[in-house]
Amino acid sequence: MSTFKKLASDTALYGISTIAARSVNFLLTPIQNYAFRQGGTLASNVTLYAWIGVLLTVYTLGLETAFFRFAARNKGKENEAERVKVFSRTLTIVAAISVVCTALILVFSKPISVALGYPDEVLFIQWTALLVGIDAIMAIPFARLRVEGKAKQFVVAKLINIGLNVLLNVFFIVVCKDITEGDYLPRLRPIAELFYNPTIGPGYILLANLLANALYFLILRQAFRGFRFTFEWPEAKTLVVYAFPIMLTGLAAVLNNLTDRLFLEAFLPKNFYPGHSSKWALDVYGQCFKLSVLISLAIQSFKFAAEPFFFGQANDKDAPDLLARVTKWFIIFCVALWVAIGLNMDLIGLVINPERRAGLVVVPLLMLGNLFLGIYYNISFWFKLSDKTQFGTIITAVGLAVTFGLNWLLIPILGFMGCAWAFLISSVVMTVMCYVLGEKYYPVPYDLLSAAGYILGGGLLIYLASFIQISNLWLSVPYHVALFGLFLGCVVAVEWSTFGPVVRARLK
Repeated sequence: MSTFKKLASDTALYGISTIAARSVNFLLTPIQNYAFRQGGTLASNVTLYAWIGVLLTVYTLGLETAFFRFAARNKGKENEAERVKVFSRTLTIVAAISVVCTALILVFSKPISVALGYPDEVLFIQWTALLVGIDAIMAIPFARLRVEGKAKQFVVAKLINIGLNVLLNVFFIVVCKDITEGDYLPRLRPIAELFYNPTIGPGYILLANLLANALYFLILRQAFRGFRFTFEWPEAKTLVVYAFPIMLTGLAAVLNNLTDRLFLEAFLPKNFYPGHSSKWALDVYGQCFKLSVLISLAIQSFKFAAEPFFFGQANDKDAPDLLARVTKWFIIFCVALWVAIGLNMDLIGLVINPERRAGLVVVPLLMLGNLFLGIYYNISFWFKLSDKTQFGTIITAVGLAVTFGLNWLLIPILGFMGCAWAFLISSVVMTVMCYVLGEKYYPVPYDLLSAAGYILGGGLLIYLASFIQISNLWLSVPYHVALFGLFLGCVVAVEWSTFGPVVRARLK
């Protein structure tokens, strides 16, 4: 039980930074909606952040996971020197890729901006290039903190970054923007104009992110301890050969997750939404998508703790049973989160302005898709632990093909609802494939009946509740809270063998 508690503890600790980061996304959504009220003004940000996810996967080349794998083979203080060598080799490769690719994007930023359909936003492309380069380089020091069990340092660095990002957003797009536009403090207008240029507008969101992330080099300077630029081809080849299939898997997964935002503007028929452009649709969908990723709180928190943990437990004969138990409770937690948000869309939707609330219908479907991606991530440990990473590439390639095909087919028919259905179906396909292959090569006794029961039960509750619309929030919120309480009561009743001893112990 101690190993289970250790994983739960680390997940909770990493969850602090993850929850804070996602909460900031929630906080920044109304701030950015306040600053840029007109639909379509944030479309380029949606596109650029989609490409940031793609480029970051290519830059890091899957070497985070390779670092976990090879560092785990050198446990203990007596092997610290070898771990530092692995760290240096890994970071050297990532840094070299990042510097070269960032330089190329900076040089060709003008034609890139034209190709993306935003010819007047060359500066945004350049800031994006620098942001990706910094994030890629910092990924390996963050991985080192996780391998060395320094979760507190990891969390502190993330929290400082989050706080600075929020402050810079408020400073640029609220305070300076409002003063520049003459909303208040007219005497400070000359100073505000030094920091805010109306032609840049939403680009300050990128700049705030870039400045906050650049501070990582100062905050995490100790995580670079012992680093030396080194390139020894035999060792580097070993790292790259292991990591490259993981990078392809990650790239396919990222593209699978971002295809909707990359394709929606291009595939949406003209005037599909009367009176609105495709940029409006992309803006609306992008803002609503931010609400759907709340379920990734649990996924990301678990990921940070689980990768080094399960690699460390790889040779333990009880590892499959532990993975099965962890997956069961992961699903229960994620379904509970899905139900809580799915029942309260009228309340959640208040964080975006009324013009963008037309896209709220996609949120429950996108959350379910993220839930299945979380399950896929959990059960995908089998191909990492058994060094069969090529299966991960195959699975995510199939998922990507499904996403591409369904977006192409459904966007012209259903608009952004087509994006949501494509994402969900692809996530389910990947999860099923991963389970079937995993049972052949690395059998794990998953509780399928429990997983199906909770997912179907949660979905049925959200669906039935949607037939009763209550416009008054003072009435609808207590009603939905009561429904959620009923769901939690059912969970406790079904899992009483786990909760019962804890309750009895507390009552003594």
